[in-house]
Amino acid sequence: MSRFRTLLKNLGPGLLFASMAIGTSHLVLSTKAGATYGWLMVIPILLANLLKYPFFEYGIRYTNVTGRSLVEGYSRLGRGWMWLYAFITLVTTFTILAALYVVTAGLLANLFGISGVSVSLIALGLFAFISAALIIGRYSLLETTLKFVVTILFAALLVTTVMVLYKAPVEAVEGFRRPPLMDSVGVLFLISLIGWMPTAVEASSWISLWSLEKYKGKHGKPSLKDALQEFNTGYVTTALLAVFFLVIGHRTLYGTGTELSGNAVVFADQVVQLFTTHIGDWAYIFIAVSAFATMFSTCMTAHDAIARVSIDVLEYLRPKRRQFGKRWHYAIAILVLTGVNFLVLTAFGANMGNLVALATFISFVMAPLVGYMNLKNVTGGDMPATAKPGRVLRVLTYAGILFLSLFAAYYCWLLL
Repeated sequence: MSRFRTLLKNLGPGLLFASMAIGTSHLVLSTKAGATYGWLMVIPILLANLLKYPFFEYGIRYTNVTGRSLVEGYSRLGRGWMWLYAFITLVTTFTILAALYVVTAGLLANLFGISGVSVSLIALGLFAFISAALIIGRYSLLETTLKFVVTILFAALLVTTVMVLYKAPVEAVEGFRRPPLMDSVGVLFLISLIGWMPTAVEASSWISLWSLEKYKGKHGKPSLKDALQEFNTGYVTTALLAVFFLVIGHRTLYGTGTELSGNAVVFADQVVQLFTTHIGDWAYIFIAVSAFATMFSTCMTAHDAIARVSIDVLEYLRPKRRQFGKRWHYAIAILVLTGVNFLVLTAFGANMGNLVALATFISFVMAPLVGYMNLKNVTGGDMPATAKPGRVLRVLTYAGILFLSLFAAYYCWLLL
C-alpha cells in the first residue's frame, strides 16, 4: 500500500507522457493498422514500444540524477549536437501541433454536429482556448486535469475493447485480401506508425522538462527508482491502449474494404462509428466525448511541451544571454506556436493525412540521432556509475537505433 501511495504522489511526467502519446499514434494510426492489416500489426506496435523505451526512460533518468534537462545535456555534448536538436525542434514546431489540432477539430465538429464552419476555424478556437488555459494554469493545471482524463479514458477503452471482442467481428467482403505490407504504400504506413508509436523520440526531452517542473512542487524530487516506476506505469499504459485501438479497428473494419478518410471531420465520424457499430447507438455520445478528450489532452500536453523545449533550446544556443526562463517567455512561446501552426494547418488545407504523414516521417528519420544523443547523456561524465543504464538497457538502445536506422534507409531506397 505504501508503494501505491508513493506512486500516486509521484504522478506527473509519466502521466503527461501517457496523455500526450495517446493521440494520433493511437486513435488514428493504431485503429487504421487493425482495420487495414489486421492482427499482424501487433508486432510493429509492440516492437516500437519496446525498442523506443530506453530513449524515453533516459529523459527521466538523466534529469532525476543530474537535475538538468536533456536539452542542457545536449548543449554539454557540443554545439554541433545542440544545433542538430534545434533543427529537429524547429521541424517539430511546424508539423506536430498542426496535425494534432486538425484531428481534434474534426472530433469536436463531429461531437457537436458543427457544419458550415471550416476545420481550420474550429482548430483556431481550440488553439485560443488551450493557449489561454496553459498560460493561466501552466504545469499544475496539466497534472491535475490529466489525472482524471487518463484514468477515465483507460477504463472506457478497456470496457469498449472487451465488448468489441465479445461480439462477432464483421464479415470480410468476398475476395478480400490483406494489402501487402512491404510495398511502398505499406512501408510508408509503417514509418508513420513506428515514427509516432508511442510518440516521437524527440519527446524524451519533453519528459525531462516536465520532471524538472514536477520537482519544483511540494513533494520535491523522488528517488530514481520511484521516478522510473511512475514513468513505467505511464509507458505500459500507452502500449496497452495502442493494442486496444488496434483490436477495435480489426474487429469492426478489417476485411470490409472501408478506407479511413483523410478529411478530419469524416474521419472523426468514422472512428466514432467504429465504436458504436458493435456496442449500440446509445454509446455514441459517450464514445464521441472520450475520443475528443483523448485528442484534447494530447494537444494540451504537446503544446505545453514544445513551448518549454523551444525556450530551453533558445537558452542554450545563446548561453551568454540566458534570459528565457521568465513566466512571460512561456506565454510568448505558447502564442507563437499557436500562430505558426495555424498558418501551417491553413496551408495544408486541413488535410490530416498529409500533416500526419509529414510529421511522422520526420520523427522517424530523426529518431536514431536523438536516441544516440540521449545515450551519450546518460553514459557521460555527468552521471555517477551507479545511475548509468545497465547492460540490458544499453543493448536495447543500440538495437533500437539500428532498427530505426535500417528501416529509414530501406524506405529511402524505395523512393529512389
